[in-house]
Amino acid sequence: MKIVSIAIITLIFNVLCSGELMSQSNNVAAMNTIFQFTGEHADQAWASTNDGVMGGLSQGSSSIVADGLRFSGSLSQENNGGFSSVFSDVNLDISAAKGVRLKVLGDGRTYLIRFHSDAVYRQRWPVNFGAEFQTTVGEWIEVFVPFIGLTQSWRGRQFSEYTFNAQDIRRITLMLADKQAGPFTLKVAWIAAQ
Repeated sequence: MKIVSIAIITLIFNVLCSGELMSQSNNVAAMNTIFQFTGEHADQAWASTNDGVMGGLSQGSSSIVADGLRFSGSLSQENNGGFSSVFSDVNLDISAAKGVRLKVLGDGRTYLIRFHSDAVYRQRWPVNFGAEFQTTVGEWIEVFVPFIGLTQSWRGRQFSEYTFNAQDIRRITLMLADKQAGPFTLKVAWIAAQ
């Protein structure tokens, strides 16, 4: 009787484990890599926009290093500044996904990821759809940003009337605007739709 019970428990355990592994492999299979910043065919560094466009003194840019895209610089609150960003113009349909997943190595600061789709403010300016994500000092982590939680803005103005269109992504931006002056570094190994 005990032998039968052990055999049944072992069988149930194996079924549960295989189900968990299948679930994990399905999650991996469901990811669609948008940017791969490591390896022989790493994507290029992104362009930068800092608060100098408004008279600020923050500095930041990106480069490709061995372990990914390195977004680094120094944030300044002088002259009404306070942000640094890097971006890539794209033409993406990721409407099959629920959000994006990033593998990042941070400095403990809170960064933003933003998207432009087809929504425009005053028939001219692209509306930002974004979300914050927290990093952990010196530790590679994966961060999932769901599309359903994105906020809407343009130059600090908050909106609620626009619709995010994941079928027509035109720009992806990484930004630091946490109101803390000083140096920063964020590394990104990859970004994927999931």
